[in-house]
Amino acid sequence: MPGPNAFAACALAPSARTVADARSFTRTTLEGWRTCPGLAEDATTVVSELVTNALRYGTADGGVHGVHPAWLALTRQEASVLCAVSDAGTSAPVVRPHDELAESGRGLHIVDLLSDSWGWTPPDRLGKTVWATLSRRG
Repeated sequence: MPGPNAFAACALAPSARTVADARSFTRTTLEGWRTCPGLAEDATTVVSELVTNALRYGTADGGVHGVHPAWLALTRQEASVLCAVSDAGTSAPVVRPHDELAESGRGLHIVDLLSDSWGWTPPDRLGKTVWATLSRRG
């Protein structure tokens, strides 16, 4: 990967295309940073899960007066990428018990599987940020 550091961010509008747009933004950004394909693919999947959760559980009321309900930020530091999604939700993420037959509830399990580490900032009246770090494998 060229250069040690990079940063990119985008606002996430509440729409049917938001998750797809976030995946595209992530893929395009990481390709521009010339990250390895496996890292880019894993980061795109992680971002998809984090954005889905932010839109499902983290919006205060779907956005107020044109303010976007969520933000996506990507940071590269040498061989690692940090994916962070900020939303207006004031409750901490909940990892549901693993249930192979459930129709939902696998997102944070996927994030845990694909990332080196992940977590969230303490929620306050302005919301929280859920983040995950991924490193180049091999």
